[in-house]
Amino acid sequence: MESFPSPDAGAEPTTRAADTSGPLPGARFLAGRTALVTGAAGGIGRACALALAEAGADVYVVDRAADAAKEVAALVGGVRLVADLADPDAVDALPADADIVVNNAGLQHVAPVHEFPPERFTLIQRVMVEAPFRILRRTLPHMYARGWGRVINISSVHGVRASPYKSAYVVAKHALEGLSKTVALEGAAHGVTSNCVNPGYVRTPLVEDQIADQAAAHGIPESEVVERVMLERTAIKRLIEPDEVAAAALWLCSPHTGYVTGTSLPLDGGWTAH
Repeated sequence: MESFPSPDAGAEPTTRAADTSGPLPGARFLAGRTALVTGAAGGIGRACALALAEAGADVYVVDRAADAAKEVAALVGGVRLVADLADPDAVDALPADADIVVNNAGLQHVAPVHEFPPERFTLIQRVMVEAPFRILRRTLPHMYARGWGRVINISSVHGVRASPYKSAYVVAKHALEGLSKTVALEGAAHGVTSNCVNPGYVRTPLVEDQIADQAAAHGIPESEVVERVMLERTAIKRLIEPDEVAAAALWLCSPHTGYVTGTSLPLDGGWTAH
């Protein structure tokens, strides 16, 4: 995206210098842990893979984009796993020995309900609901055996709020919230926590790719989509950066968050304060 709307006086700038320090700078508190991150080739997933690796975790970089996943795996010293999460057999072939699972992979389609392609709706549920379920079904026994585990579900403000034209995405994120809370209740006795991170619009290719679709759906120019649609309901008038989401995910794995479970952590710039 080339440009973003100018902030009002006193508001934060629309761009922010990257901050990759994390909650415990220099601390490798995840040494000896293994993390599996889906959608890790770019955006939020890439940022999570980098943050977890910096904290000492060994990382499985899971994505269907083979070349980009290879690059991220090289950066973090991790293992690339090329998998299409829409394929149940591919999901079931992923490793089951992760101590940390970051369910991040997702996709979007913007259309009113009466025009929404059913096959697209089904695909979104398969990638964003069924795949996380299948991954956790196989990794939770390992976490239970070790007496420690962290499940971080990258949900969205759309996991707790709805928007028009995004029925499949909103349904999927609400379902992920329910899965996360169920795992929190089942895993508590085994030292496993499960939480959602709920960002608003993050500066990722997924969001940038929505601009044309949103312009068509709302009947406005693409140049106005960020200001009039994406940032309309936020108090902080800028997009969120991927590393901000990754810092929250890393915090949920830190030594002082063992009592945090079953929550939905909003990173929405005040969207849900209304």
